[in-house]
Amino acid sequence: MNTQFTNQQKPTLVNVIAWMTLASGIVNLFWGIAASAAALHTFVGFICVPITILPTVLGIFEIVYAAKLMSIPPQAVLPSTNIAILEIVCILAGNIFSVVVGILALIFYNDLTVRDYFARLNGTFVSTAPVVPVSAPDLNLAPSTPEESAPIAESPSSDEEAPKG
Repeated sequence: MNTQFTNQQKPTLVNVIAWMTLASGIVNLFWGIAASAAALHTFVGFICVPITILPTVLGIFEIVYAAKLMSIPPQAVLPSTNIAILEIVCILAGNIFSVVVGILALIFYNDLTVRDYFARLNGTFVSTAPVVPVSAPDLNLAPSTPEESAPIAESPSSDEEAPKG
């Protein structure tokens, strides 16, 4: 691990992502347990229990990821867009809170300071310098001498007669 990086402070958005993910994990844990308990009261619900368990499993992953983001010294982790997408998919379980957290997390992951933080944390370099477009070489194929620019006389086709004279 990079020892000089441990003394630097995390960007505010990384802390916001960590706390939102932790809160969403706790909500998903309770949401999945409550949905599973409610589903066990009917036969159709009993068949659907594997679907109601999925928010619980996602909640566990969220809590573990949030703990890694909050750890001191920071652990080398990548931005977890997969967790954010699964939070959005929680709309199928009726959990609106996770959907909002997932959307905000995806927005925050695209912030320049957050991307730089994760790049430095993982030891990969991402240049923040603006990209200057390079102009294409001049491919001007215009002739340079007047002889080359003279129109080419068309030869008469075989069906037409050549002018005599």
